[in-house]
Amino acid sequence: KQTLLPLLQEEASSFIFPCHPAVQRPELQHMVMELLRCIPLLLFLLFVCGLDHFIFSILSIIQHHSFVQYSYQTSHHLSVNVMGTSLMAQLLRGTIGALNTSFDTEVETSNLACLPRPSGMTRQQYLDTCLPLGALALLCLLQVYPFRLRHAIAAFYFPKREKTRVLFLYNKLLRQRKNFLYLQRGRVARQARQPPGLGTWLLQWSRRRWPWLRRCLRRSCTLCGTPETPRHRPCPDPDCGALYCEPCW
Repeated sequence: KQTLLPLLQEEASSFIFPCHPAVQRPELQHMVMELLRCIPLLLFLLFVCGLDHFIFSILSIIQHHSFVQYSYQTSHHLSVNVMGTSLMAQLLRGTIGALNTSFDTEVETSNLACLPRPSGMTRQQYLDTCLPLGALALLCLLQVYPFRLRHAIAAFYFPKREKTRVLFLYNKLLRQRKNFLYLQRGRVARQARQPPGLGTWLLQWSRRRWPWLRRCLRRSCTLCGTPETPRHRPCPDPDCGALYCEPCW
């Protein structure tokens, strides 16, 4: 009976493992798209903060360079002297004498009440303004972990549907693996018919001549390209020299 486990390297990269702490390749594209949606909000926030700082600068310049102060001083003295000792002179002196006035006036005024009084935002206020956007970006990064529970929730409420999906995925992977092995056999056969290049021949000769170079000049699996490990197996044909990892072998 054919089995799927262990998965090949190409197959494992297309699956999401719920217990894996790192963000995996299928989740990365969705996460990047969510972060790209935050860019218009970020640009709008930068525009608003820049506009606020620009308006504050303009009003501050007006406040400091448009201040005008006026000072007005005046002095008024009025004195009426009526000469004579007659009754009419005495009457006029008592009546017109009330017009004798003397006063000094000093007035100071300015346009301070009409000038704007701008109040700029502090660094903490700017930080509080950007904090919701930062929280939104953080949620875009962390939402991949709650999304991994969707499979378990759907399986709990719809077990029959889950079984159908598992069977479909199983058959699909079997077909893909069969086609993959067929294509890889053809590729390996074509490579075997071609003579090795100068670089490949020099690498093989160096490995045979100085075995201690094998730690530095490691080969890779012919099929999947996995770097050489002690578990890799060479082809039993002495004229082949191909190397295969354990799953591909």
